[in-house]
Parts: sequence; structure tokens; C-alpha cells
Amino acid sequence: MHIDAWLETIPPLLVYLTVGVVIGAESLGIPLPGEIVLVSAALLASHHDGLNPWLIGAVAAGGAIAGDSIGYLIGRKGGRRLFDWAGRKFPKHFGPAHVAAAERMFRKRGVWAVFFGRFVAILRILCGPLAGSLHMHYPRFLFANALGGIVWAGGTTALVYSLGVVAEKWLSRFSYVALAVAVVVGVVVSLVVKKRMGRRHEETSSGSVPAER
Repeated sequence: MHIDAWLETIPPLLVYLTVGVVIGAESLGIPLPGEIVLVSAALLASHHDGLNPWLIGAVAAGGAIAGDSIGYLIGRKGGRRLFDWAGRKFPKHFGPAHVAAAERMFRKRGVWAVFFGRFVAILRILCGPLAGSLHMHYPRFLFANALGGIVWAGGTTALVYSLGVVAEKWLSRFSYVALAVAVVVGVVVSLVVKKRMGRRHEETSSGSVPAER
């Protein structure tokens, strides 16, 4: 069963809980589909009277901020050993190349890497633990982390919810298949743009500057 179909089968309270837990777990370093869950929940809210999009955005932001903060503490304690272990367990997400590229970006961009990392899939997983392992000054990290989490969660929820309302209004005369196609196209375009952003960051992060403290 797809995530969006599964969310439709559970009570609203569990939808909010799922959004917060999955995004929080992803943010502390566990490779889970946090963004997909958020998009699915926001889209569901566009045609489900029992779901509040504002609450979905707030729960998502809270999960992102809390998860990144826990990830920061884990990275601060575990350091390089943590990434060596994660690289063996999850090579597609924590391989040496991924970690090295993210580390270069963090050393060069500092807190801006924390903010913009929220919008790039692989950095969203690495952000907290990597900032902690590099001993980034926590108040700076927390500010950038909170701002990034609010903008990402709120912006994604608002955009997907609005598109869902408009799409349902204009495409309901055709079928829900047309609505599903529109949503899939939007998600694919979003992923392509973010992938290109990630590559651009990697290309411009070849320097090595000490992390901000």
C-alpha cells in the first residue's frame, strides 16, 4: 500500500503523529521518506475535512527541529565513528562520497548549509549528525535548523495543500487519475530540481574552511 493510501485509512491524530515521527526520525539520521510523508499528508488535507494543514505544517516543523537537534547530539558524541558505521550499514545514504561532499559544504557554508540542507534530501539526513561531529556552535545551529525546518515544512505544506485544492476543483470533472498524474508530475519536478541543487552545491563546495562555531 502506498503512503498516501495508507494515510487515508488512519485517524487524523495518527496522521499528525506519523508526520512528526517520520520527519523527526529522518532528521536525526535515519533514512526514512519524510518529505514523501509530508507531501502525502498535505495533499490528503486538501480534500479531508478532518485534517488541518496548519497543524500538519507545525507538526512537521517540530519534528524536523527536534530530530535535527537529537542528531546534532548524536554526532557530537559519536563523531567519525558514527559515520563509518552508518556508511557500512547504509552505503546509499552515508557512503564516504556523500559524507565527504556534505562535510565540504558544511565547512565552507557553515550555518547556511544547515538552513539550505533542509531542502536537499541527502543533507536533510546528514545535517544534524554532521553539524554535531564538526562541533558547530549549537545556538547558531539551532537558529538555522529552526528557520530551515519552519520554512521547509510550512512552505511544502502550503504549496502542496494549495495545489491539491486547485487541482481537485479543476480536475474532478475528469477523474482522480488526472489528479494523481498532476501530483506525481509535481513531485518528480521537485525531486529533479533538488537533485540539481545538490549537485551544484557539491561542485561549489571544493574548498576547506573551518566550521563556524
